[in-house]
Amino acid sequence: MERKEELREFTIVFHKDIFNEEELSKRGLKERHIKAVRYVKEKGKITNREYKELSNISRQMATIFLSQLVEKEILIMKGKAGKGIAYQLTKLPNNCLIKGKFGTM
Repeated sequence: MERKEELREFTIVFHKDIFNEEELSKRGLKERHIKAVRYVKEKGKITNREYKELSNISRQMATIFLSQLVEKEILIMKGKAGKGIAYQLTKLPNNCLIKGKFGTM
């Protein structure tokens, strides 16, 4: 009886969450910015109105703070101008890439 073996190979690559509070603080973000990022990580997106209510600030200040996060390439704007705009993370936190090769024995 002939036995055949093949090499098995498997790789998992975990990418660090680049949007954790420590990393955001290192980038010079203030608590008001980090609050928005935390919300987006939890809900998937944030609107100007949601941020305004969350932070108890004016519409104009919410726009300024969210725009600063876009400038820093942390958030991107999605949707049409006005009430249709939502902000999302530029990259998914906790990205995980899995590659594998499996043989038979």
